[in-house]
Order: sequence, then structure tokens, then C-alpha cells
Amino acid sequence: MANVPFELTGKTIYVAGHRGMVGSALVRRLAREDVKLLTIGRREVDLCNQAAVFEWFGRMRPQIVFLAAAKVGGIVANNTLRAEFIYDNIAIAANVIHAAHLNGAEKLMFLGSSCIYPKLAAQPLREDSVLTGPLEPTNEPYAIAKIAGIKMAEAYRSQYGCDFISVMPTNLYGPGDNYHRELSHVAAALIRRFHEAKVAGAKSVVVWGTGTPRREFLYVDDMADACVHLIKAYSSAELVNIGTGEDITISEFARIVANVVGYGGEITFDPSRPDGTPRKLLDVDRLAKLGWHATTSLDEGIKRAYLFFQSEKGWIDVKGTALNPDSFLHE
Repeated sequence: MANVPFELTGKTIYVAGHRGMVGSALVRRLAREDVKLLTIGRREVDLCNQAAVFEWFGRMRPQIVFLAAAKVGGIVANNTLRAEFIYDNIAIAANVIHAAHLNGAEKLMFLGSSCIYPKLAAQPLREDSVLTGPLEPTNEPYAIAKIAGIKMAEAYRSQYGCDFISVMPTNLYGPGDNYHRELSHVAAALIRRFHEAKVAGAKSVVVWGTGTPRREFLYVDDMADACVHLIKAYSSAELVNIGTGEDITISEFARIVANVVGYGGEITFDPSRPDGTPRKLLDVDRLAKLGWHATTSLDEGIKRAYLFFQSEKGWIDVKGTALNPDSFLHE
């Protein structure tokens, strides 16, 4: 593990995926730095289109790249759109990483996902447990694509000396999340479900699964702060987990969300719906040794996420209901 100071001041930084939850948080955080930000939407440059990506990189030549663009979604989206999730995410990683190398980028950060770890890996999940066992079947295509991106970053570092690093955020929530009825992640899904139940005066709310799986949740702006910290301070082929180091059951989490939203009815669970991995807690010792810790409490983070949901942008996000393969590409 290497702690190598890297200066951002005056640099041109490209945030790939700036319209998604992760990318928009990175843009907010980088606005506090003395840098030139580059962003480009999918209508202008489709990151799955190699020629378009190479042409844009050749013109703009960003010095630093945060690769946060991805097709993302919850359990249902991952398990239904399996082809799109593996194809789009491999294409995005391959095109952006190679273009960064060809055009002399000084540093690149690839953002993975905790689903890269084996389904039954020892907890908490250590960075060196990647590829030590079978993946969770419901999100295997997405996980394989993310593992491919990690291995690309490693390969370009070892062969060409590129300062490309990879980080593994835990389950994220906050402004910019997707509130689709069927395809959202658990935090956004519960915020919407409890809000609609409160408005409708519903006596009970059904939460998918048994409620027993344990999950770790990180507020997305904390994640962005960790990424900026690591881009400045870290240079190594080894992954770095980004999380809080604490987890709770889905049942406990649901009750926190209900309290924040102000829903006072009964909460029940539907065991016919998939639980996914029994537990996902990241080992964040490496991150702590590099000098970073999360600062936003779960209660405060959910309050901020709920405020976003109630905003005009949040309500625009909840209108979609169709299972559209193009709905979840973070731009």
C-alpha cells in the first residue's frame, strides 16, 4: 500500500457519469478544489462507443479521470437486464481506461462495487477476497464487468506504469438516487414506499425479503470525499474499500427510514422476494490507515436523501415504470 501525495490544483478532471448519484456527488466535492471540471452527457458521447470516446479524449485530454459511469440498479434490474449490465459496463470500462492511457492521463480512479466479492466470503470483506469464490448469482454479470475494470486498471499499471487505482464503495444512498418502483436500490425503494404509504394513510408496508440480511450504508457525499482523499493520497494496484465499517439488518434499516419519513404503520416482510447476499460489510482498515473516516450518520443521511426525494428532481426520477434497458446508464 502506497501513500503518495498527488496534487490536484490546476488540473483538468473528467468525471465520467456526472449525472448519476455517484458522479454528481463527485462533481459537488470537486467544486471545492481549484480544478477545471470536464463533463459530457451520453447524447454527446456514448461511453459504450469506442470511436466516440477515443475522439473526445484526444480533443480534451483530461489529466485526471474519475470513472463513475455505469449501468446500475437493484436486485431486480441486475437479474433482469443481465446482458445489458455485463455488456455496457465492460464497454465503458474498456473504452475509458484505454483512452485515458492513450492520451496520457496522469491518474485514473475506477469505481467498483462491493458485489465483486464472493457471496459467502468471510466478513468483513477484505480487498484480497476478490475471485476467491462464487459470486451472488443475481448480480453476477454486473460484478464480472466491475472485476474486469479492476483488472484492466491493474494491467495498465503493471504494463505501462499508469497511475490507475480502484476503489470499492459499499451500498450508497443520497441525492441523485433512482426511485423506480421495481428497480431501485433498497434505500431509495424504502424511502419511496414509506412516503407513499404515509400519504395514502396505509396501515402497513411490505418490505421485500426476510429482513435478516445485513447491509452497510454510506452517504454518497461521504463516498465522494473519500474518493478525492484517495486520488490525492493513494497510488497502488491494491483495491481500497470505501465504507463505514458498520452494518445493520434490513429490518432495522427499514425502521430507521420509516421514522425519518414519518410513517407510523406496521412493517411486514415478504420472504418470497430475494434477499441477495446474507451479509455485506466491508473491511475499511486500509482506508482508515490512509486517514479517512465517514462522518455522516445514517439518520442524518436518510434525512438528506428524503429531502432530495421530495424535491422536484426527486419526483421526476420516480415517474418511470417501464423496464427499459437504457434507464439505468448513469451519465
